[in-house]
Amino acid sequence: MGTAGPIALAKEILLSGDDANEPFFVLNSDITSEFPFGDLLEFHRSHGREGTIMVTTVSEPSKYGVVVYDNKTGIIDRFVEKPQVYVGNKINAGIYLFNTSILNRIELRPTSIEKEIFPQMASEGQLTAFELKGFWMDVGQPKDFISGMLKYLAHIQGKEDPEKLLCQSWEADPTVKLIQPVMIHPSATIGPNAVIGPFVTIGPDCTIHEGVRLKRCSLMQGVTVRAHSWVDSSILGWSSSVGRWVRMENFSVLGRDVQIKDELWVNGGKVLDHKEVGESITEPSIIM
Repeated sequence: MGTAGPIALAKEILLSGDDANEPFFVLNSDITSEFPFGDLLEFHRSHGREGTIMVTTVSEPSKYGVVVYDNKTGIIDRFVEKPQVYVGNKINAGIYLFNTSILNRIELRPTSIEKEIFPQMASEGQLTAFELKGFWMDVGQPKDFISGMLKYLAHIQGKEDPEKLLCQSWEADPTVKLIQPVMIHPSATIGPNAVIGPFVTIGPDCTIHEGVRLKRCSLMQGVTVRAHSWVDSSILGWSSSVGRWVRMENFSVLGRDVQIKDELWVNGGKVLDHKEVGESITEPSIIM
């Protein structure tokens, strides 16, 4: 359905209830940033136009589609795809805020919001740009996902009380060492003598056993890491399990319900859902 068609699929929901006339957010799922939704909403309501897209500054605009707009009003003039001559350094950040009237522009068919809807809105003066301050990153690849997580945790560590936000009121065993920033769901359990951090997220219902070392990694809901395993720069998918004395590194990724047996080395392995791994993965590869 493209990037606009799914909005048409949600039309009935967006126009129902007490919020039928309220603007709504649309986000690309493969980006991370500071997500200043309150500031974006305030700006959108102040100009009264149909749509606002968040833009971010890049150092090499020739790799992207550039948004050309009035710096004073924010009104977008046009979009230039991968310009060979400098026209600006602001690109679409993948975060939007629309009035419900945009639904009249989108047909229930595969539609590109960037190529079909936005140019039309810009030609009518109905699309504005709001500049994102702070970091922004495309996190569509495992390495970029880890880098984006690092940036986000560093950002919130500077903005909030680390003990309140990053540990989510989770109470650690006194022998557990936390190296901030980390984010731990309160339902997670962590065994004695584990070392967690820096730059780790641990989701709901995870179980970390004795002596585990985690750094620069993300654990989705229901993950188990057994005793004395070492995980660095990796993503562990939902309900996966890592055995005892395992070493995982080099942007390894486990899909849902993956089982890694004891005493293995996983070096850059990408393992698809519902697989059991009984031998070391010594070179980066995909296990299907």
